[in-house]
Amino acid sequence: MLKFLHTLISFCLVISIHAQQGSDSTKNQVSPSSKKWFESIQMRGYMQVRYNGLLQTNENLECEQCDKSWGGDNEFFIRRIRLIFYGQVSPRVYFYIQPDFASSPGSSSPLHFGQLRDAYFDVGLDSKNEFRFRIGQSKVPYGFENMQSSQNRLPLDRADGLNSAVSNERDLGVFFYWAPTKKRKLFSSLVSKGLKGSGDYGVLGVGVYNGQTANRPEQNANKHIVARASYPVEIKNQIIETGIQAYKGKYTLLSTSSGVAYAQEKLYDDERIGATFVLYPKPFGILAEYNVGRGPEFDKILDSITTQSLHGGFITASYKLNLGEHTLIPFVRYQTYKGGKKHELDARSYKVKELEIGTEWQMGKNFELVVMYTMSSRRFEDFGTQDNYQRGNLLRIQAQVNF
Repeated sequence: MLKFLHTLISFCLVISIHAQQGSDSTKNQVSPSSKKWFESIQMRGYMQVRYNGLLQTNENLECEQCDKSWGGDNEFFIRRIRLIFYGQVSPRVYFYIQPDFASSPGSSSPLHFGQLRDAYFDVGLDSKNEFRFRIGQSKVPYGFENMQSSQNRLPLDRADGLNSAVSNERDLGVFFYWAPTKKRKLFSSLVSKGLKGSGDYGVLGVGVYNGQTANRPEQNANKHIVARASYPVEIKNQIIETGIQAYKGKYTLLSTSSGVAYAQEKLYDDERIGATFVLYPKPFGILAEYNVGRGPEFDKILDSITTQSLHGGFITASYKLNLGEHTLIPFVRYQTYKGGKKHELDARSYKVKELEIGTEWQMGKNFELVVMYTMSSRRFEDFGTQDNYQRGNLLRIQAQVNF
């Protein structure tokens, strides 16, 4: 796989060099920007406030990786406070920095810590930036919903099946992206026009990254590799996108109970492959993803953490209604997942089935309200909490401001 990655990147570099040589006349016609670098810096952001306490039937129903305000007393909760600094500081260099001010080290820890989410820069290899390297901490190109911003996503949390692959969706590494200019404009418009796009992660993406997830140092000598191909097609008034992605690496467990058995150096295989189908909401929309793979998972029969198979995915259906300055998007999502979550204690074992029905109301571009009813069945077990099956329903509300 590493040889394939090296060959592919080398091939793309050769193409970009020939593309540059063949467009010297066009290049010479481009006048240098009169802007100074700091005049190109822009800022935007959003904030989300939630309340999960209405119509709750089981306070022991939780989802650690989803929303730490699930279960218990369910008070008001600030889910995200994001400030995004970005800019095209030169024709071929773009930067993006995003901290979050609503982070927490754990469900029982103090809230509203500042923590880095993204910090990367893109370096274009040709005059149109169709070929580019992304260097730094950024989203790993695995799964459409993982790459889709929480500012745009309909359900309040990402589905367990694919989000269990990369906690916080990000890691530190180098990623190569390629997309023709026409497709890059289409990717951008799918977000700006409110069609719930994932953003521009190229038609083709390959990368090498640490594998221990964002804001954590590498714990072993191995690197993860990832590859993704996704292609949007316009058919009359509809836009359809299909994609496939895969990654492979070694993961070192960070959190284990005293008494549980685990592999030497807590090192485990971590590999997945997944497929994506998107019908953008014009007005009816579908987003479906599924993946299979192998990774660490707690085994209660052996009281140990072993490498086991995993599988899971989701399907979301929506309908976009434009009502003057307002937009209403009712949606329904069903998800399932069976496997471990490597980021949690003892690579906690999960078996999830969940149905969510909700509506997003957009009052212009600056305010959104989501009301969602969740019906969930979750078995989540580690060394200290075995035979833990929880089932229940709850009504969840989120207010979001965009600026």
